[in-house]
Amino acid sequence: MRTGENEQGLRKVADFTRLLSIAILVLHFYVSCYRVFHQIGFYSGVTDQLIGKISMIKIFESILLVKTWALGLLLVSLLGVRGRKDEKANVRPLILYAFLGFGLYYGSVLAFELDLDLLVLVALYVGFCAIGYLLVLSSGTRLTRLLKMNLMNDIFNNENETFPQEERKISNEYSINLPAKYFYEGMSRDSWINIINPFRGLLVLGTPGSGKSYFAIRHIITQHIKKGFSMFIYDFKYDDLSRIAYNTLLKDKNRSKFYVINFDDLNRTHRCNPLDPQGMNDITDATEAARTIMLGLNREWIKKQGDFFVESPINFLTAIIWYLKKYRGGVYCTLPHVIELMQLDYQYLFPVLDREPEIEVLINPFVSAWKNEAFDQLEGQVASAKISMAKLSSPALYYVLSGNDFTLDLNKPDDPKVICIGNNPQKQQVYGAVLSLYISRMIKLVNQKDKRKSSLIFDEFPTIYFNNMDSLIATARSNQVATTLAVQDYSQLKKDYGREQAEVILNIIGNVISGQVTGDTAKHLSERFGKIQQQRKSISINSSDTSVSKSTQLDFAIPASKISSLSSGEFVGMVADNPDEQIKLKMFHNHIQNDHGALQKEESAYQPIPKVRSVDSGIVKMNYYQIKQDIQELVAAELGVKQDKSEASADVAKQPKIPKMRNMKL
Repeated sequence: MRTGENEQGLRKVADFTRLLSIAILVLHFYVSCYRVFHQIGFYSGVTDQLIGKISMIKIFESILLVKTWALGLLLVSLLGVRGRKDEKANVRPLILYAFLGFGLYYGSVLAFELDLDLLVLVALYVGFCAIGYLLVLSSGTRLTRLLKMNLMNDIFNNENETFPQEERKISNEYSINLPAKYFYEGMSRDSWINIINPFRGLLVLGTPGSGKSYFAIRHIITQHIKKGFSMFIYDFKYDDLSRIAYNTLLKDKNRSKFYVINFDDLNRTHRCNPLDPQGMNDITDATEAARTIMLGLNREWIKKQGDFFVESPINFLTAIIWYLKKYRGGVYCTLPHVIELMQLDYQYLFPVLDREPEIEVLINPFVSAWKNEAFDQLEGQVASAKISMAKLSSPALYYVLSGNDFTLDLNKPDDPKVICIGNNPQKQQVYGAVLSLYISRMIKLVNQKDKRKSSLIFDEFPTIYFNNMDSLIATARSNQVATTLAVQDYSQLKKDYGREQAEVILNIIGNVISGQVTGDTAKHLSERFGKIQQQRKSISINSSDTSVSKSTQLDFAIPASKISSLSSGEFVGMVADNPDEQIKLKMFHNHIQNDHGALQKEESAYQPIPKVRSVDSGIVKMNYYQIKQDIQELVAAELGVKQDKSEASADVAKQPKIPKMRNMKL
C-alpha cells in the first residue's frame, strides 16, 4: 500500500543499506591499508582489537569479495530510491558514468602495481575506488529519474490501432482472394482478403491513384474469368480493363465469347442494338429504356423525378420506342430510328403515333396540346426531349447502335459472353447516356433465374446512370450475379445519384475495399468498421512523486484520419461471409501484395484487341442516311403518301406533304 508510513519506512531501509555498504568499504580500506594508517598514527588499541575481530569475517578475506559486497549493498539501496522523474533525462551519459564507475571501482587495485611510495599507492587506491563508488551511486540515483515509458514513441497511435486479421486463404468456386500483409504486435504478417460471397456486392472506393484498378479490379476480372464467370465490364478509360479481360480469356479455358462496344474505333467494335425488340416484352420495358436515356443525358433530372417537365419527355420517348417496337415486328426498333422519328415536325409525327392504340394514353396530352394550338406548352413538354436526343445524332453512334452482332444476355447457359463497353472521359456526357441504356437492357436480361454465374464490373460507376442499382444488388444474389462498383468517393455518388439512392447503395453492399478517401466517406467507413479495445497510458509528474495510470477503452479500429492518409496499395475494408463458411475476422487494414515484375511481364505480352471488321467513312455515312431514309419511308407508308408526288391522286395530295430526301452519292 502506498501510504506515508510505508514510504518513510522504505526510505529508512534504503538509507541503512547504503550506510552498511559505506561502512564495509571503509573497513576494507582500513584493514587492507593498515600499515599506512598505523604509520601516520591513525590507529587506536581498542578500535584495532574490534576491527581485528571484524576482519576475521569471511568477506574480508578477498579484496574482490568485500568490494563486491559493498557494491551489491549500494545497488540494493538504489532500488528503493524514488527520484523525481525528469522527462529530459538522457540515459546514455548515465550508463557511461556507471561503466566508468565500475571500471575505477574494480580497477583501482592496479594502483598497487605501480613503483611508488606506499603512502601514494594507498592514496591512489582509495581515491580511485571512492570516485568509482560515487560515480555508480550518482548514475544509479539519476537513473531512477528516467521515465520507464515513453509515450512519444508511437505518436500516431499506430500500434494501438492494429488488430488481428484473417491469415487463412478461404477459397471457393466464386471467391476473390487477394494476398496482403499487415502489422500486428510490432510484426509484419501475411494475410488474405477473402471475398467468398461476391454476390452480396463489392464496393471499391479510392481517390485517383489509390490503386483501385491495379490492386483490386484487375484481380476480380482475372479470377472470375478463370472460374468460368460470364462477365460485363464497363471500362471508363477504354481499353485498360478490356485488354486484361481479353488476354485472360485467351489464356484460360473459359469458353465465353468476347465482345466489345467502342464508339471511337469502329474497326474494333461489335454492333449491338440495345432496343432489340425481342428483349422488350412489355411497354414498361420501353418506359425503363426511355427513363434511362433521358436521365443519362440530363443528370440533373435524377433529383427531379416526378416533375411534370421531367416525366413528359420520358413519356414522349416511351411512346416513340414502343411505336417502333410494334411497327412491322420492330424492324426499325433501334435508338437511331427513335432519334430520327422524334425529330419530325408535329404535323407528321402525331398522326403517325396516333395509329398505335397502345400508346394512345401516353401521347394524348401532346396531341391535345397540338390540336388546341397550345404550342408553348407542347414545346415545353417535347423540346427538351428532342434537344437532348439530338446530341446522339452521330454517324458513328448510329453505326454501332443499329447492328445485331450479339445480344446482351451474356449469361445464357449455352452461349456465355464477356462483354466490354468502353467510354471516353472526353465524351462521357454523350457516350454515358447510350452506355447507360446498354447496361439497363443488359441487366434486365441477366438478372433472371437458371442462368450462368456472372460478374458485372463498373469502373467509375457515377459516370453512367443506372436506375435501381440497389434493387439489382438486393435481388441478384439469388441469381448468382456478382456486382462490383468502383467509386472515387461517396460525395461523387451522392452528386450524380442523389443523397437517398447513394446512401442505399453504400449501405446495402456487403463487401467493401477502400483505399484513400476523405471527408464523409472516411467517417462513414470508420463507423462501419467499429471499435476495438485500446490501451491508454498517462503520467503525472510533480515535485515529489510520479504517478502512472493505464486503462483500456473502446475506440475506432480505423479512424477517419487514418483512412484519409492511406498510401497507394494500402486498403481497409470488410468482407461478408456465408452461413457455411463463416469468417470471424472480417475487417482488414493491410497492403495488397502485387508481383509487380510478373504483372509487367504479363502486360508486355498482351495482345491488342483484334479488329472486328474494316469500316470506312463511306459505310458509316451510308448507314446514317439509310436510317433517315427508313423514317421517311415509314411516315410515307403510314400516312399513305407516295414518294413520287406527280403520280399522287387528288385524295392523297390533300394529306400532309412529307419532304423527300434528296439523292446523295455515297
